[in-house]
Amino acid sequence: MTAAERHEQLIEVGRGLIAARGVEGTTVEEIAAKAEVSKPVVYEHFGGKDELYVVVVEREVEVLLDMMRTALGGGTPRELLERAAFTLLDYIEQRPDGFRILVRDSPVGSATGSFVSIIGDVASRVEHILAGEFTSRGFDDRFAPMYAQMLVGMVATTGQWWLHARRPAKDVVAAHLVNLAWNGLSGLEQQPHPLRHP
Repeated sequence: MTAAERHEQLIEVGRGLIAARGVEGTTVEEIAAKAEVSKPVVYEHFGGKDELYVVVVEREVEVLLDMMRTALGGGTPRELLERAAFTLLDYIEQRPDGFRILVRDSPVGSATGSFVSIIGDVASRVEHILAGEFTSRGFDDRFAPMYAQMLVGMVATTGQWWLHARRPAKDVVAAHLVNLAWNGLSGLEQQPHPLRHP
């Protein structure tokens, strides 16, 4: 095996173990044993488990961001919402280990982490779409960033649930996500107030 091939093998082995056990639950010894190499070989390629983890995460982030950038290239607001939902579900279906890695150590709602960064990138794209829609309907577009976070967060947390449930089918989940989000958006009140004041 060439050095480049060994490097890729170690990434794949590490990816599988980290997806199954988390970065804290994975050891260099396990990576080396599964790859059928000595521990020094792992250290030679990555310096340690944490450096390997960074490479695994960076690759997953790039795959998901590329998929999202392609999906959010243009279209009506409803089409873009649907594409974002389908794209995340596609990623989960195609790369469940990668999604587990991204959400395990940086769950939705935490302040930092790669998955949160991706969600933030998608939300900023959705924000511009929502701002235009809000303006055209007479709503205050200052709230577009907040609504973008709500929408993208809804899709992301549903994706985390679907990773384990896998039912109903992906297209059904996406259709229901879009149904809730789109019909919820179409019935927005211009000045919403809580039903009960504290």
